[in-house]
Amino acid sequence: MSNFNMENQTNYITALSEEEKIIFLQALTSLARSDDKFEDEEESFVKDLAIAFGITKDKAEIILQNLSDEELLQRASKIKNRQAALQLIKECCLLANSDGDLSEHEIVLIGKLGQAMGVELEKIEQISQWVIDRIIWLEQGKLIFEQV
Repeated sequence: MSNFNMENQTNYITALSEEEKIIFLQALTSLARSDDKFEDEEESFVKDLAIAFGITKDKAEIILQNLSDEELLQRASKIKNRQAALQLIKECCLLANSDGDLSEHEIVLIGKLGQAMGVELEKIEQISQWVIDRIIWLEQGKLIFEQV
C-alpha cells in the first residue's frame, strides 16, 4: 500500500478559515469512508492533518462525522480558494489511490467535489493523472534503488 502524506505545498492553508479547514478534512474523511471502511491509517492521516491545520481536538467529532455525499458537496461549495480546492482534489486522489483499489464511487465523488468548488473536470483529470504518474514514479524509484 502506498503511503499518503500531505506534501510541503501548504501555504494555501493560512488563507483558509477554520470552517474551510474543517470542510477540507471532512472531505477527506468522507472519501475515506466511501468504500464502507474507515481504516486506522486513514483516521490517523485525517487527525494528523487536523493538527497540521491547527484544528483543536474538540473539533474531531465534527471532522470525523459521517456525511452524505449531498451534505459534503454543499459544504465543499463554500471553499472558494482555488489553490485550496486544487490541493484538496490532489489529496483526495492520493487518498483514494492509497489502498490500491480506486472505486467508481471514489472517482465520481472526487469529480463532484471538484465541481462543487468550481474546479473543471479537465483539471480534476489532470490532477488525477499526475497523482497516478507520481505513484508509479515513486514505486519505480523503490525498484531502481532496491528499496523493496
